[in-house]
Amino acid sequence: MTVDQQKLKYNSGFGNEFATEALEGALPEGMNSPQVCPYGLYAEQISGTAFTAPRGHNQRTWVYRIRPSVSHLPYEAAPAGKAPTLCSVAADTLVNTPNQLRWSPFTIPSNDKKTTFFQGLKTVAGCGDPSTRAGIATIVYTANTSMSPLRESFYNADGDFLIVPQQGRLEIRTELGLLNVEPTEIVVIPRGIKFSVDLPDGPSRGYILETFDRHWEIPDLGPIGANGLANPRDFLAPVAAYEDIDTGDHFTVYTKYQGGYFQLKQQHSPFDVVAWHGNYNPFKYDLKKFNTINTVSFDHPDPSIYTVMTVKSGTPGVALADFVIFPPRWMVAENTFRPPWFHRNCMSEFMGLISGGYDAKAEGFLPGGASLHSAFSAHGPDTATFKQASTEELKPIKLRPDGLAFMFESSLMMSPSKWAIEDCGPTLQKEYYSVWQGMPKNFNKNKK
Repeated sequence: MTVDQQKLKYNSGFGNEFATEALEGALPEGMNSPQVCPYGLYAEQISGTAFTAPRGHNQRTWVYRIRPSVSHLPYEAAPAGKAPTLCSVAADTLVNTPNQLRWSPFTIPSNDKKTTFFQGLKTVAGCGDPSTRAGIATIVYTANTSMSPLRESFYNADGDFLIVPQQGRLEIRTELGLLNVEPTEIVVIPRGIKFSVDLPDGPSRGYILETFDRHWEIPDLGPIGANGLANPRDFLAPVAAYEDIDTGDHFTVYTKYQGGYFQLKQQHSPFDVVAWHGNYNPFKYDLKKFNTINTVSFDHPDPSIYTVMTVKSGTPGVALADFVIFPPRWMVAENTFRPPWFHRNCMSEFMGLISGGYDAKAEGFLPGGASLHSAFSAHGPDTATFKQASTEELKPIKLRPDGLAFMFESSLMMSPSKWAIEDCGPTLQKEYYSVWQGMPKNFNKNKK
């Protein structure tokens, strides 16, 4: 699949009720399931929430497809070598440690080891159990092979995927249409939606946050007002686009279900939706359009002002997960230590770097790498950054015009995976703790 970004069309808006058809008149008028659908299509509902969820949170989409999804051979366990072997939050795959952790850029498979997006999923940290709809997983993907030439696709029954490309564009075909996603953009694939990923730029790498409960929302703005941060109109959803293919080799659809990996075979393309309407759909967002809020007086504000999206918990103001970015921005605070302050947080913080650098670390935190600071594990600027920021001239500066870092923050306590601690080789920076050694003792009781 090769997608021309200039010709690709999208629906605009966050949480909207969309209606889109690839053939004129394919959507039934005034009803969802007529006795006979236009063009001989089948009506099928995809429910992303319970039928009785409050209207403001109810998510579902009606699709009109060439064959119903149920027309497939029985599920089987995905064979060895096809499914990812290191993408799990099962207790026996995790390591319990409060240590501050950092990883160099995760290795992309060599060309002689063909790896699709699906095969290249690896859990870095997580917690919980998808069977009880509780928990999250932070995942990296590293891949070098497109899925569509293999007639392969995937859906996740366990949770939503928020995907953050770091290297290489992703051409994503979903049941509901096409999405072209570049580094500096993100994409959300809701649970249950089938998709395949092609790699037009070759070897690719990025990050994923998998959430087992609820769905993503844009945060309330409070006293900021009606506008700012991620504006709803900048979120883009696909328009209907279909394949009518039922010859040749079988199509393989993989699924992640209760942490296990299964596959099914079917003769027809899973991407045969000719029209759809509803509000349960994948979407993308360009992080360059984020309206950054910052201080124009003093102090470094709490990083919650950089929240792009959130998954709410049952406690008001407490997030199951936040997606936060640290974009280029002007720094003008007076008489202020401008980098992020030293911190002990009740939340878990997983950070990644898409490009450039990050203002709290002088070196070692690189694009394609990551860090994990667990609940109440102290963290903050490294020694070199602290010394420089304590003495530099405080003039207005544009902070890292090429830099874009992000954070997956959660009220849950994540544990790193055994792979991330024991089996990823030199990627784990075992001397990470040393960046805080050598902090000078500046205290002098005789000098205020």
